[in-house]
Amino acid sequence: MKHAIRLSLLLAVSLTACGQQESAPTASQESPVAAPPPVAAADDGERTYREVCMVCHGSGVAGAPKTGDAEGWAKLIDEGQAVVTAHGWVGVRGMPAKGGRADLALEDFARATAWMARSAGGDWPSPDEAMMAAIRDEEAKRIEELRARP
Repeated sequence: MKHAIRLSLLLAVSLTACGQQESAPTASQESPVAAPPPVAAADDGERTYREVCMVCHGSGVAGAPKTGDAEGWAKLIDEGQAVVTAHGWVGVRGMPAKGGRADLALEDFARATAWMARSAGGDWPSPDEAMMAAIRDEEAKRIEELRARP
């Protein structure tokens, strides 16, 4: 019983932390270590993965496909880059919208998703303008589907 309660608490904390960042320190709490720079447009997605996605996709929390797990990513890779990215962006299954990070840009999220797919053997490129347009189209479809549900 105690083990089940501890496991439940650990899962709840992990899900709550998924993609979350601590609030900014006050002046009296500031660390001498500089914060990482914002994600650059040329980033291949790994930085965003490490900052946002790794907490869940590194360990498989709540069924998240693990980074590098070809079997876990196979069905998602087959669904296609635009669909999987848009569904993840909106939120799907145990995954919160935007990976749980409200200030994350869609472009950064899309690069991180492509990076994770590549880590599992997919050949998804970092999204260009055409792919971003396809992702936005899929996002609109997914939102409409979710609104139509009773």
